[in-house]
This record gives sequence, C-alpha cells and structure tokens, in this order.
Amino acid sequence: MCRRSVSSAGCRKGYAAAIGGYAQPVGAALRVWWGLRVGAEVMWGDGRRVGVRAVERGFVVRRGAAVVPGTVWTPVGRSGAVPMVLLGHGGSGHRLSERIVSLAARFTSAGCAAVAIDGPYHGERVRSPLTPGEYQALIVAEGVGAVLDRIAGDWIATSSLLAEAGIADGTRLAYVGLSMGTRFGLPTAAALGPALRCAVFGKFGLRQAAALDPALHAPERALRDASRITAPVLFHLQWDDETFPRAGQLALFDAFAGAEKELHAFTGRHGHTPRHAPDLWTAFVTRHVAAPGSGEPPST
Repeated sequence: MCRRSVSSAGCRKGYAAAIGGYAQPVGAALRVWWGLRVGAEVMWGDGRRVGVRAVERGFVVRRGAAVVPGTVWTPVGRSGAVPMVLLGHGGSGHRLSERIVSLAARFTSAGCAAVAIDGPYHGERVRSPLTPGEYQALIVAEGVGAVLDRIAGDWIATSSLLAEAGIADGTRLAYVGLSMGTRFGLPTAAALGPALRCAVFGKFGLRQAAALDPALHAPERALRDASRITAPVLFHLQWDDETFPRAGQLALFDAFAGAEKELHAFTGRHGHTPRHAPDLWTAFVTRHVAAPGSGEPPST
C-alpha cells in the first residue's frame, strides 16, 4: 500500500518498477494513492502487458461518495513523465469498449499515456448495462448540469492523481471523445484550463433530434463551456448526422474560443466513422502534446 504520507519519490519508483518494466502481474507495488490537491484517492488493480508497447492497469478513484472506475495504459520503455490523453467513450459505451482500447493502443505506441473512465450511468458505475432511454432518464433526473459538473470533477481528480503519482505529465493533457464523449468532454476541457494542450470533439452540437429526451438539451451550457476552451480543437463532423444536425454542430465549432481549430467533415450518418479518421485524431494530438521546444511529437 502506498499513501500520500509515503514519499512521492518512493511511490513513483514503485509504480515505475511495476508499470514501466516487464514483470507482471503487479503485486502491491502501488495500491492506494491519496491526492492532497484534489481530496481523492486512487486504488490500483494489477497491471498486465498488452502487446509489446503498453501496460494496462485498472483503478478506482474515490472522491467523497463518488466511485469512478478507470483504466490507464502506459508506454513501455519511456523515461520521464509522458503526455496524458483522456479518452471519453460514447453513449451506451464504456471505458474498455473496442474504440477506446484501439485509441489507447494508438497513443501508447506514440509514447503517450492514455486513460479512460466510465461515464455516469455507464460501465461499472451500474450493475448492468442500461438502454439509452434508461440512462438518459437518469441523467435528466439528476440534472444535466449536475451530471456535467460531476464528470468534469471526476476527470480532474483522475488526471491530477495520475500526475501526482508520476505516471504522466499533468501539464500536457489532451482530450478525445465524440458524441456523448463530447457532451461530457466540453465541461471537462473547460475545467482543465491551460493544462489542456488540445481536444478532439465531434458528433455533437447545439441541436438534437426529436428521438433524444428534450430535457437533455442544454445548448447554453455547451456554448458556455466551448467559449472557455482556448486549446486547439479538431472537430469531427458526419455530414448526414441524424442525431445532432449539421447546423448545430457547426454552431458549436464556431463557439470554441481558440485561434487554432480544424473542421473535418465526412459523408455519412452519426454511427459512421471513416477508417482513417482515428489516424487524423492521433496525429493532431501527438503534434500538440509534444514537449515545448522538442519540435517532435512523443514517440517510442
């Protein structure tokens, strides 16, 4: 067990020995880390090698009554703190969905750490998977604003704890999430402030289809959060999106306050993602999280 009262260097050394090396499973090298800055703690599961370039490790963040299940992937053989990419899953997804795991592999291959947490009413936060109607009703019952504030707080606590433990560089963060990943990512990105180097959003906007619960519609909040995001943004738009109409997505793109914005538009409906699109997201992120003055993105 390793709490914040134990020296930070000792905790980081224990983590590096368990995660950066090749031995597995990880025993009790780092079980609990208490973060003074965020008033939360992270409890670790065992780590395992995935492929040749990364180690995957599950964890649970506890902050007050909240329990946040998560997974972090770290590149093997990297020295020093690496950039950290926060991965937000879509509606009815979870932190270990195929898309998330695939993106984590891409970013660890590029020399970054990747982390995903289950969103509210998704994944291991519920006893069994919920239908879209069920989880949307729960979000409405709690209050859309309250849920957005909660997920932003969960991400702040998670990224801060991982940075404090020496797993990644808390000043070089990126966020990637489409659809519900953007709905929850907007308040998160706004809260991260200057630590956020860039974000990939899309498949979400200021208008929504009639099939969605009208109480979920919160365009004023989305506009407010977008206006606070000054980091570079890549926005992925499906031209024929039937869930979030094109005009509303373009309006959201206009609302981002940064000077550097890229709009990538593709034919197809909401559920379609071109096979090469993740390559564009990865290149955009790795370019922006490169260490200052390095001139090159992180790589193994």
